[in-house]
Amino acid sequence: MKELVEVIAKSLVEHPEEVVVTEKETGKATVIELKVAQSDMGKVIGKQGRIAKAIRSVVKAAASRTDKKVIVDIM
Repeated sequence: MKELVEVIAKSLVEHPEEVVVTEKETGKATVIELKVAQSDMGKVIGKQGRIAKAIRSVVKAAASRTDKKVIVDIM
C-alpha cells in the first residue's frame, strides 16, 4: 500500500523528491502517512478534498484483499 500511495502522490506534485510516505501497523489497521511540500498540499488535497478522497478510495479498494483497515493521513 505504501508504494501505491507514493506513486500516486509523486505523479500529482511539482516536487516529487519531497514526498515521504510512512506506514505504521496498529492492531487492526494500517496507517499510511503522506507528507508533501507545503506548496504541493493543495494539489494532493484538491478542491473540497476530492483528490484526497479518491486516493483513499483507491487504497481502500486495493486493501480489500486483506482483512485490514487502511487509513491514509495527509500531513
